[in-house]
Amino acid sequence: MSELPLWTGDAGTLLEPSRRALVQLIRGPHLSAQRHGRLWAALLNDEAGIRSRLADMFLDLVVDREAEIAFVRNVTTAELETPQVVRTVPLTFLDTAALLHLRQLLLRVAPGERVIVGSDELGDQLAVYHGKDRGDPALFGKRVSATITKLERYGILARTSTEGRFEISPILRLVLGAQEVASIHEEFRRIAEGDGASRAGAAAASSSGNDGGDRDDGDNRDDGNDGGDRDDGDNRDDRDDGGDGEDE
Repeated sequence: MSELPLWTGDAGTLLEPSRRALVQLIRGPHLSAQRHGRLWAALLNDEAGIRSRLADMFLDLVVDREAEIAFVRNVTTAELETPQVVRTVPLTFLDTAALLHLRQLLLRVAPGERVIVGSDELGDQLAVYHGKDRGDPALFGKRVSATITKLERYGILARTSTEGRFEISPILRLVLGAQEVASIHEEFRRIAEGDGASRAGAAAASSSGNDGGDRDDGDNRDDGNDGGDRDDGDNRDDRDDGGDGEDE
């Protein structure tokens, strides 16, 4: 076990493993036992201390022990106005439709069971939203690829060893809850009825905010991490998953 202080002039009170877990949570998009084994153990060993430090930054800690995953989101309360620490990532209509489909795939299996999806399968599911690009399959294909890239960047999809196959992050169960899904479906209904089609992308994006992740997020959640001014989005919080290596 590390001893305090960790360096000359160190004013911190958390032990080193707890601080590293705290850093991963803030960097985002999430912390998981699968990807960050020692950090996950550190979180469970000092959850109260880490939760306290996050509260100092107006952030709430969400921990799912069954899925072995955790992430942070903005504190929301009617008692006072709180700063938006985790910033929102804008989602297109196609991004939101993809999130709904991926969430549906997750809900078909037991928690903890891996779910793999192919880029071709996702493209086929999104083809119903081909819309104005129906006469240009190449353009629609680029839009689908852009959606997959965004969801991968923010930790919703993770590449597997098989080309074109992705694992869906279980964090999507948490960041896209029943209330957010109901709001999205309501907006889709309006669009289908021709009432608000011009607001499709913006309204769908705001409906799928992370509470929550980045994200994004998200997730969320969601996934790019830049310390400052961030707002909790579904999975879609703007914290980049590229920099979070396995256990520090």
